[in-house]
Amino acid sequence: MNETTYAAHPHPRRRRRFVALLFLALVSGTFGAGALSLALYTSTSTASGSFTSGTIVLGTSPSTLFTVTALMPGDTVDATLAVSNTGTAQLRYAMTTSATNADTKELRDQLTMTIKDQGTSCAAFDGTTLFSGALSAGAIGDPDQGAQAGDRTLDAATSEDLCFRVTLPSGTGNAFQGSTTTATFTFDAEQTANNP
Repeated sequence: MNETTYAAHPHPRRRRRFVALLFLALVSGTFGAGALSLALYTSTSTASGSFTSGTIVLGTSPSTLFTVTALMPGDTVDATLAVSNTGTAQLRYAMTTSATNADTKELRDQLTMTIKDQGTSCAAFDGTTLFSGALSAGAIGDPDQGAQAGDRTLDAATSEDLCFRVTLPSGTGNAFQGSTTTATFTFDAEQTANNP
């Protein structure tokens, strides 16, 4: 008769205890790692930026430069125009003139105009000549973009006076009696920054 002998498992309680301890060690290690990560010192800092664009604001005063009636050959009339930059950045400007010819007599081409910078004063009319020619062709600089010959520059919050003199020349013919023209002086400004 054969007897079957079973080898007894050595210390089954010990093995269970070992597995339980191992499980507890793993669980407490996980909690410990979480607790450690929650205990770290941290700091956060921020920076900000604020941006405001500049302005280009050109003004002229007075709005009506001339109101002349009964002009006779040989007469000359003067006026002062203040040109101002009330913006926050440097600008350059140019001026062009347009003139009406509704009665077809072309007084606009008979009138001559001289524009000077202030010099000593507009009354002295001794500044540098910026334009001299027919009223209808009056111009200072060029309104095309970028720096052009004759353009004027004004820093922010500054102004300058321009001195205008308009003459109906002696010898203007009889055909121009009672004729009328209205001139419009248009000033165009642009930034100088990043605009060579």
